[in-house]
Amino acid sequence: MKNIKLIVATHKAFQMPKDDNLYLPIHVGAEGKEDLGYTGDNTGQHISLLNPYYCELTGLYWAWKNLDCDYLGLVHYRRYFTKKSQNFSDDIKIDDVILSQTDIEHLLDDADVIVPKKRKYYIETLYSHYSHTLDGSHLDKTRDIICQNSPDFLEAYDKVMGQRSGYMFNMFIMKKELVNDYLTWLFPILDNLYEQIDTTNMTQFEARFPGRVSELLFNVWLKQKNIRPKEVPFMYMENVNLWNKGKSFLEAKFLGKKYGKSF
Repeated sequence: MKNIKLIVATHKAFQMPKDDNLYLPIHVGAEGKEDLGYTGDNTGQHISLLNPYYCELTGLYWAWKNLDCDYLGLVHYRRYFTKKSQNFSDDIKIDDVILSQTDIEHLLDDADVIVPKKRKYYIETLYSHYSHTLDGSHLDKTRDIICQNSPDFLEAYDKVMGQRSGYMFNMFIMKKELVNDYLTWLFPILDNLYEQIDTTNMTQFEARFPGRVSELLFNVWLKQKNIRPKEVPFMYMENVNLWNKGKSFLEAKFLGKKYGKSF
């Protein structure tokens, strides 16, 4: 049996998988917060206080530095890899639909990295979508940092920014050695970006830009390393208003209305 750990990033109490040997709920941003009864991301080596900016990455950082496992992955309290594509309904039992230890082991027999199915934007590139919905200068600054710190990644970065689809949500499962390679590259870029941008007058939503940029950088790392991941379905574990989501996407694209909240 492979030693696999999937952290479940959460900031609140929620239904969790029964297989606590495989799935480990992590209270992200736990420093200074009320105990939820889950493992906090504020023990051992940690960056818990950066959670308002780095989002689920504070949980991933904690797992990278403190967990002993052969394979490491990240899912969210409301978003999991699943056995098949299906929409959420109130009668769904989480343990019936999410990946089991056996499922993951079979997938890893044929792939180095497991990712959620690509999000496709069709009428937008990854760069233009970010620029229309958030602040494109974040990506420009990120490019400058990569140019200075890891210029061999620059071609991959430009190609990814021109794509119309990508792997999102910072969800993956891969060997711990690959996680180490990825995060050793990722965090210095995000730290540099965070230091360059003044967050004083940002809303809580706007301040999460390092976490959002990291979703795109994961695609850059995959391309640079020439890794072809295995795509797996995923499911939201609560209802999502697709009408509002689509409406906001079009308003950002054609009316210049930035996103002001998560969906």
